[in-house]
Order: sequence, then structure tokens, then C-alpha cells
Amino acid sequence: MKSKSQKAPTGDKRSEKNGVANGRSPDLKVKVEDKMDEGQLTRLATGVTVDTGPTSSAVVGCTRFPHLTNVYTTLFKPSHKPEKAAFVELRKGIIQITAVENDRQPRSLVILTGLKTLFQTQLPMMPREYIARLVYDHNSKSLAIIKRGYKVVGGICYRPFPHRGFAEIVFFATASVDQVKGYGGMLMDNFKQHIKRTYSDVMHFLTYADNFAVVFFKKQGFSKEITLDRSVWAGYIKDYEGGTIMQCTMLRKVNYLEKASIISQQREAILTKIREMSKSHIVYQGLPQFQEGAPEGIIVDPKDVPGLRESGWTPGMEHSTRSGKGAEHTQMQRLLSDLKAHPLAWAFLNPVNADEVPDYYGVIKRPMDFSTMEHKLDTSQYSTLKFFLDDIQLVLDNCKLYNPETSIYHRNAVKLEKFMKEQCAEFAKRGS
Repeated sequence: MKSKSQKAPTGDKRSEKNGVANGRSPDLKVKVEDKMDEGQLTRLATGVTVDTGPTSSAVVGCTRFPHLTNVYTTLFKPSHKPEKAAFVELRKGIIQITAVENDRQPRSLVILTGLKTLFQTQLPMMPREYIARLVYDHNSKSLAIIKRGYKVVGGICYRPFPHRGFAEIVFFATASVDQVKGYGGMLMDNFKQHIKRTYSDVMHFLTYADNFAVVFFKKQGFSKEITLDRSVWAGYIKDYEGGTIMQCTMLRKVNYLEKASIISQQREAILTKIREMSKSHIVYQGLPQFQEGAPEGIIVDPKDVPGLRESGWTPGMEHSTRSGKGAEHTQMQRLLSDLKAHPLAWAFLNPVNADEVPDYYGVIKRPMDFSTMEHKLDTSQYSTLKFFLDDIQLVLDNCKLYNPETSIYHRNAVKLEKFMKEQCAEFAKRGS
């Protein structure tokens, strides 16, 4: 075993698989296996075929087992961004996040089996027997995302060491078809808050991440810098060759289920401070010369434009403003800005890190990314729009060459390519 994957390796051209039967559109009919009474559940947990006939006591979800589950349904919606699909599904009850361990109860065994299957599917480089042994181990704990009953679409398996003040994240994965919904980040936030509530002395996490999971864990507050003394954790967690050990330290004062709300408040505080020092937020009325019905051919003196002087403009800037780089340069800036702001562009913003993806530059001989393109644009290295569009295509072609068609990276590249062509067509239509 050369490496250990904590999160589904979405960009791994060798290991990602498509069509995992763990996700289902909310508008589809609930399957029979998702509607089970307690008797059917017990039979399923013991390996006996479940009677698929109708039953008056069938239930959906976990309402029959409130004493066995700890479900987190608190939702904090960001005020400045659209609500992610994961939070919509959580709020509507399509999915639930539940704590589970091997207490030999039928419901627990069904969910643990779903977790085992998910990890074995999403982490194909890990031995199947090893995954099964750890998931069912009595020392292991888990947090699972279950959809419309007992279908596991995401989960985290961990081992707590309360007497040492840390927990090891053993496996972390979400179903391939659901990874764009934000399940991973939502699960991690719930996991952090669950640990704070359950183990008051545990404030640190350690995990071994493979190359394609490092970026995800960084976004969740993990770092390659291990500040926890080695004597605390050495000998308690298994060392994996080829993996990158990472650490996360929680803050006691932070409720991680309120993270979006906290960030929103911080943002507003910063903007308030900016308003005290700047007038850029003030909106002036449009000039009457440009209102509907005004006569044509009127020349406006820049000094008469409301707010122009307040913005820092001086008459000496007039010449430099008129001697711009032209409409084509403006079009390239606009298109690149639209691409960078696209929600699926996160993997293309910066160069691929060779430390995290060692074989990338052995496969890709002409690397390109949006930050490099921005530098080339700022330094006037694109003489025509064609060369600029060629670089965009190079970014997307590189991604499709390195990653399999089933990967989220490849799918995002296809969607961005379609978006780019639509934007170019729109610019041409407007005559930009």
C-alpha cells in the first residue's frame, strides 16, 4: 500500500469512477429500499432479503430512531452568496448528517455498510479489507450524509484520542455525482462542531491526504505544518508512504456551523471601515445630457462629472485615459475576468503544484493557467485575440488530457469551454 486517500480523488485519472449509485435527484421517486420499517431494517442488517411489498409502517428518513442518531440540521445561509445545493437539501430534509458507530444495532450496521461501500468506491487505491476492518472497528466513529433514508452519499471515518487531545481522520469521501454540491465542506463543518460537542478536550485533527485531497483539506483549515508535538501522536496513527500528513487546529470560540454567518459579519465590518475612509460607495445621479430626450452632440467637460474629482481623477489623466489599449484588449480582460469568476474555474486559477501532483508536468508539456494568462495580458504579450483564445483552449485541453472523462476536473473543463464559446458569441453579437 503506497498511499492513503482521505477524500475521493476527484482528479485522479487512474482512480475516479463515475455513476456511483449513491446520489439521486430530489425529484425522483423514493425507491423501495429507502422505505423500510424496523422489521425490514433488521432483516437487511442480517443479510436476509427484504420483503419489497408495501407496508403501512414504512417510513422515510431516521424519525423512527431518534434515540440512536444525532442529526445536525442547523443551517446558516450566507447573505451575499447563493445557497449551495448541499444546504438546500439539508434544509429540506433530503439529506441528513448523522453520527454512527458499530453498536451492533440494525440501523448502524446498514449505514456503516453504506460507508464501507462508498469508501471502497471512492478510494480504490485502498485495500477493500482494510477499509472494512476500520469502518466496522469499535474504536472507529463516523459521521455520514444519508439521503432519503439510508443511502450514504458522503462520510467521514475517524478515531478519537481524547486523552491525547486529537483525532485522526481515517477516511473522507463524498459520492462523485454529488461533489459539486458542497457536501464535503458542509460535512467537515459538522464534523468539527460534532467533535467539539462530543470530546471537549479534542482540538486537533491529523490526517494523511493524497495528492488530490491536499487542496480540499487546505480549504478546510488544514496545514502541512504540524505544530502538535510528535510525542503526542506518534505511535497512535499509522504512517502512510506517499501521503501528506496534515493538521487542523480548531478555535474554541468558533461555532463552525455558523461559519458563513461569521464571515458575512466580518465582511460587513470591513466594508463599513472602508466607507469611513472612501467615498467609492456613493452613487451619483446620471448627467442630464445623457438622459432620454436630451439633444445629441453635447460635449461634457470631465470637471463637470459628479464624483469624478472625488475618485482621485485629475485633468492630467485625460490623455492616458484616451490612449487605452483598444477594444480587443478590453474584450480579453472581460472574458478572462468572467472565466476566473466562474464557479467551476477553481482548478484552473493557478499553476498545478508539482509537489501535490508529481506526475503532472511529465504528462503536460505546455502548462497554462488563468493567473499566467492574466500576467501575459497585463504585460501586453497577446498581440491578437486569437493567441489569447488559444491559451484558454490550452488550459482546458491540458485538463482534459490529464484527467479522465469521469473526473470532476474533466467535466468542469467541458462546461467552461462551452461557457467560453457562449461569451465569445455574445461579444461578437454586441460588436465588442
